[in-house]
Amino acid sequence: MIMSWDKTLDLFSSLVEERLVKYFNDTLKGAVDYHPFIARVYSRLQEFVFRKGKRLAACSALLIYKGYLNKIDDEILNFAVGVELYRHSILVHDDLVDRDEYRRKQKTLHKNFSEKENERFGEEVPIFLGNITYTLAVKAILDSGFEENKLVSILHILSEGYQDVNESQILDLHFETRDVEIDEWCIMASKRAASLFKTTMLAGAILAGAPESDLNTLKEAANYIGLAFDIQDDIIDTYASEIQYGRPPCKDLTLNKKPLHVICALTSKNQEKSRALRKLMGKTLNIEGIKEARLIIKNSGGLEQAKNMSRKYAKKAKILLSKTQLNKEGKEFFSSFINYIEESLEWYS
Repeated sequence: MIMSWDKTLDLFSSLVEERLVKYFNDTLKGAVDYHPFIARVYSRLQEFVFRKGKRLAACSALLIYKGYLNKIDDEILNFAVGVELYRHSILVHDDLVDRDEYRRKQKTLHKNFSEKENERFGEEVPIFLGNITYTLAVKAILDSGFEENKLVSILHILSEGYQDVNESQILDLHFETRDVEIDEWCIMASKRAASLFKTTMLAGAILAGAPESDLNTLKEAANYIGLAFDIQDDIIDTYASEIQYGRPPCKDLTLNKKPLHVICALTSKNQEKSRALRKLMGKTLNIEGIKEARLIIKNSGGLEQAKNMSRKYAKKAKILLSKTQLNKEGKEFFSSFINYIEESLEWYS
């Protein structure tokens, strides 16, 4: 019997976390030898990484690998530690730039450091710590036990992915200052979550020795998965409650960000609603303001237009994955995850 995507992640996440424990124990020993305060900093990073999450990035690489070789071995589990650290190196910086105070219902690293040390420390140390986390990721990958030629290929992919996601973050910040068209959002988003899925899925395939034709197909499928996921995740930011999401809703609007459903609303034919939405953007919204923004985006057609684009990308991803030589379990996992993205779009109407 094949498990649902979330049950599958729960199972394999626990395996990755076991390896993460050992990796951090070894890292903390070195930090203690250097300076006790640096050891405390690493301890806070460890707490941040171990907050309960799906570990989707690490498990994507792991399950692609298993999908070709029908096994999980020490090497891929060691590699998955590197992927998880890579993902968190991005999150540390992402939280700082977006001024988020909570990640997985607990205080972000920069908020934690600001309160326990001082504001300057909180704003600046996470920059270094994000860089350190990326370095730890590279070390874990190099020490994973795979052949050198495969690791060279993987590090090229990882470096390109890291460059891509940073470029997308720059564009995302730039979009806060100007009007954006749908096509331009798609260009930006092609290097956001899409970059993460491409990096992790291709890495797992290369390490498993997948056929060259599958690598190209997986890269295209990963791009569509990332686009569908990004649209869904941005809709959640606007429409989910703080209890559901773990942080206040409409943060993107407060920062004058331009997620797809907002762009669709701003560029709709209904200029009255477009002007009304612009008046709310860049401001801290109370409960009534949040309700108004949600209603404007829905009634302008922006919400449904963004949902339809997510559905379109999801469908393309499933068709592409069906053409690969992944085993049944691998295909079922990603198909189940994509179905979840599609189904969750209906939660917000």
